[in-house]
Amino acid sequence: MRAVIQRVREARVECDGVVLANISSGALVFLALAPGDTLESASWILEKILKLRLFNGPHGGLELSLEETGFEILLVSQFTLYADLRKGTRPSFSKAMPPLEAEPLFAQIASAFCERWPRKVQCGRFGADMQVHLVNDGPITLILDKDSLSS
Repeated sequence: MRAVIQRVREARVECDGVVLANISSGALVFLALAPGDTLESASWILEKILKLRLFNGPHGGLELSLEETGFEILLVSQFTLYADLRKGTRPSFSKAMPPLEAEPLFAQIASAFCERWPRKVQCGRFGADMQVHLVNDGPITLILDKDSLSS
């Protein structure tokens, strides 16, 4: 499981000109699933995201987390985070979880995010051609890879 987390002042996701989700200050989380990922590994990622010190504190540094600020999360499925670019010029997505497996797991993960952080999580639409609009704050952009960091 891999996530790209961006601290944002605002973010929204549109599909066919319709706004699916929007947040004010918080984190835009692009989430990619790989074969073998589970709801358990998603729980690890969720807790890590909620506790990451992404926001400026009274002394100016990255001192405050989502839990401490109460800011929101916009969760967007993004299988392209598992693109393999080593050969040729066309990305291979063979390391991403197949869509038929990923869609129900992503729905469970989105529910877990909503349950853990009530009224503070919004989601894009799995598999849709979406337009993501954001104002990156900082900019702060972090990459979290469950496979390389969990040990």
